Amino acid sequence: MRFSKLIGKTLKEIPAEADTISHQLMVRAGMIRQLCAGVYSYLPLALRSLKKIEDIIRDEMDKAGGQEVGLPVLQPRELWDKSGRAEAFGKNLFELSDRKERRLVLGPTHEEVITDLVGYFVKSYRDLPVMAYQIQTKFRDEPRPRGGLIRVREFTMKDLYSFDIDEKGLDESYRKMRQAYQNIYRRTGLPVIMIQADSGAIGGKDSSEFMAVTECGEDVIIYCDKCGYAANSEKANSIKAEGVNEGLLEIQEVATPGQKTIEEVARYLGIPKFQTIKAVFYIADGEIIFVTLRGDIEVNEIKLKNLLKATDLRLALPDEVRQAELVAGSASAIGLKNIRIVADESITMGTNFVAGANKPDCHLRNVNYPRDFKVDLIGDIALAQAGEGCPECACALNSARGIEVGHIFKLGTFLSEKLDAYYTDAEGISRPIVMGCYGIGVGRLLASVIEASHDEKGIIWPMDIAPYQVYLCPLFMEDDKVAKVAEGLYSALTGAGIEVLYDDRPDSPGVKFNDADLLGIPLRITVSPRTLEKGSVELKWRCDKKPEIVTLDGITETVTQAVSAAKDGA
Repeated sequence: MRFSKLIGKTLKEIPAEADTISHQLMVRAGMIRQLCAGVYSYLPLALRSLKKIEDIIRDEMDKAGGQEVGLPVLQPRELWDKSGRAEAFGKNLFELSDRKERRLVLGPTHEEVITDLVGYFVKSYRDLPVMAYQIQTKFRDEPRPRGGLIRVREFTMKDLYSFDIDEKGLDESYRKMRQAYQNIYRRTGLPVIMIQADSGAIGGKDSSEFMAVTECGEDVIIYCDKCGYAANSEKANSIKAEGVNEGLLEIQEVATPGQKTIEEVARYLGIPKFQTIKAVFYIADGEIIFVTLRGDIEVNEIKLKNLLKATDLRLALPDEVRQAELVAGSASAIGLKNIRIVADESITMGTNFVAGANKPDCHLRNVNYPRDFKVDLIGDIALAQAGEGCPECACALNSARGIEVGHIFKLGTFLSEKLDAYYTDAEGISRPIVMGCYGIGVGRLLASVIEASHDEKGIIWPMDIAPYQVYLCPLFMEDDKVAKVAEGLYSALTGAGIEVLYDDRPDSPGVKFNDADLLGIPLRITVSPRTLEKGSVELKWRCDKKPEIVTLDGITETVTQAVSAAKDGA
């Protein structure tokens, strides 16, 4: 491809709207352009890399036994009502009606459609197992699109679904997909860690995420260096620090004028935060919920939502708190009536806490559970934090930020039961098909590779997914010899099957070198009057500091071997 004909222009300045490295570099490199919030056009450079990632994914899915299908983007809403997942997706679900007022959704995922399809064709245990996948456009009305391709409203996703006769079969399908995913990340040059995760609106039981560790990640990974435990903070458990355990004392009221937060109250009374009990107010499916937990611990809203079996969960608004006659900043579960109280198990880990007195500027000392208050539900609703004990080996946990680049689930039978996907076993008994679900966001994977592989100058592409393998960079194109050699190299290399981006622009060496580094093509070939005097050209790998001078004799074979070696080493 000749650079002068390439759709998309490089930029020197960092775009003001770009809040992650990958977003900045992809816009500056002329790879993507935003049409509206969370919706992007892919220009040729980005699309070439995306297609290469898709080819790697297809290869690994096929090797694992997957069959590619194409499923509709438009889906009947009644299918989602039947599965019961329309409410779980909530406002993220794009909905519309056709001219006959039939309700439709734009597929955010395809479990319903594939279950309906497989349920139609699979009748006997002899038809199983089946693994079907697609690479398809998805739509989710994200409330806060961000990070370029990291969180968008329209995106390309690979989703594979496994169908087995029993849990043992599901375990084998899950193992195959886990290995296939690890192969995909290795081939795309992306380091990942596999962690335990919450299934969210997808549903199901066992669930694992593949995370690329990066500071711009919107997920928090809790992990243990000693035993290898790793989980998304939404799922992670920890051993909480024990509080003070002493004989129970009588409750005492104490004035705390103007002290409302846990930090303020603890400082004012000269006690550690773990010696306090705090209150947090939520609305769960329209009902106000009083949540109480130890003051040094934060609420894990995913765990809370799961404990409540709620579809929608959010923090209560100030007006909703007042209407419930709760005193923000001085509330506790003591004496509360006609309100559902949910507690974290941390309220049992200590004695003689300080808690709100349910009146302004007042708190109570020596509050103890269950002596002084009751709760309706108690469980682990705490957000695991670095420094707490590992649930498997008790060593101190660490934390890091990451981007989810893949998610695999053991769905079990809850969808097949709801959507009537049954098979007949060898004894003639009808049984629900056992399902699994395995997804990779292709655009997010592309962005994550850039987040993991760049420097201050630009992108550093792995050879297997680079938009082009070679950047041909002639300097001083007005020199007839330079132009002739460059044209000859372009023809010879492309004829040998090498993917070449030929910078045929009449720009200065500085502009060309800067763009070469920005675009991150793995191997740069520089043709200049100085090197041609010695019958040579300059080869430089994007990740190396110094170039290598090689003769023009046999240059096509030299470059072909270098590209092949780089691919084999991926």
